[in-house]
Amino acid sequence: MDIGIVGAGFAGMSAALFLARDGHRVTLYERAEKPGPVGAAIVLQPSGLAVLRQLDLDRGIAAKSARIDRLHVTTAKGKTVVDLDYASLDPSWFGLGVGRGVLFDALWSQLASHGVVVRTSSDVTALAVSAPGSARARSTGGPEAHALVTREGDRLGPHELIVAADGSRSSIAGHIPGRSVKPYPWGALFFVGPASDDASLRQIADGARRFMGVLPMGHGRASLFWSLRADRLASWRSGFAGWREEALELGPHAESLIDAIGGPDEVLFAPYFDVRMKRWFAPGIVAIGDAAHATSPQLGQGSNLALWDAFVLAQSLRAHPDDVAVALERYSRLRRRHLAYYQRATRWLTPLFQGDSRVLGVVRDVGLPIACRIGPLRRLMTASMAGVAAGFFGRREPLPGPWP
Repeated sequence: MDIGIVGAGFAGMSAALFLARDGHRVTLYERAEKPGPVGAAIVLQPSGLAVLRQLDLDRGIAAKSARIDRLHVTTAKGKTVVDLDYASLDPSWFGLGVGRGVLFDALWSQLASHGVVVRTSSDVTALAVSAPGSARARSTGGPEAHALVTREGDRLGPHELIVAADGSRSSIAGHIPGRSVKPYPWGALFFVGPASDDASLRQIADGARRFMGVLPMGHGRASLFWSLRADRLASWRSGFAGWREEALELGPHAESLIDAIGGPDEVLFAPYFDVRMKRWFAPGIVAIGDAAHATSPQLGQGSNLALWDAFVLAQSLRAHPDDVAVALERYSRLRRRHLAYYQRATRWLTPLFQGDSRVLGVVRDVGLPIACRIGPLRRLMTASMAGVAAGFFGRREPLPGPWP
């Protein structure tokens, strides 16, 4: 097939590699002139690592990352709220704290060798169905191919299948009926700097209004996270000096990171969006990654779900090479339960960690420690962390491939 992918993020690049490896003619369109990673660091969960193993990228990424064996969340007074370890689910499992640049470079470096055509400075804003069909479509009597339209009015393509992988504010996923995008009132500040010797994945929650964390990235680097309401960003910038003292008081273990921040302009603010879709495809187009199901990052699954999307999309097209509609139906069926769980769980969990309610902070501090001591609930929470939960009653998805 002739496939056009919009967006050179983790979803778009991994989909391009899987699809090109299967023999499809893939063109990857990216808005930026010189694409690069956006954001600081992520946790690659067992789910995401298993996908990267299919691309033979796991070892190289692991060598530039930090191994994560557990998640530890405490209150400002040191009371444990959440303490989960991967080994309780599977002794061989772990996560990786990895800079977004490491994952971006690993995927980007493989595109040319897989035959993917990359077109940068392609600001795609719309879809046009009036383009003549490809030779394959004409010969099979199939539907017309889709062309992509840039902001300047240029037409790109046409392609027999369009993959929308251009993030939560996707320009073309809106062509699929029933899509809605709602910004979360809260986002987060991120900073990457030197890590202390005892760097570990630790998060501190003080009520629902103050939430910070340190994610080790390996090789003496770590990422600092600080929760912030989007409408308080300006006041945070003007009160930067006072915030530094506040952050040091809340998280003294992050002193080396906080001291390394020269000023507010060195800190990135990331907004979050809640993307809901009744279905992820329409004739000739499918949405994956954040374009299809963006959430807040409370469960740390955005990148991992995007990688899994790309793997299943290629798998579905491989299973039905002569019928795109059936392949997309299969993709949707295979992803529905898994994605629905994480979208619901994240929406319910987010107000406990990011919000203005004092009551919800107390509910979290009382309820989550109890849940961690109840076997089935602890296993559900650990499976959710690992990226394999698919239901609130213990249902799990098998890893998408063998464990690295």
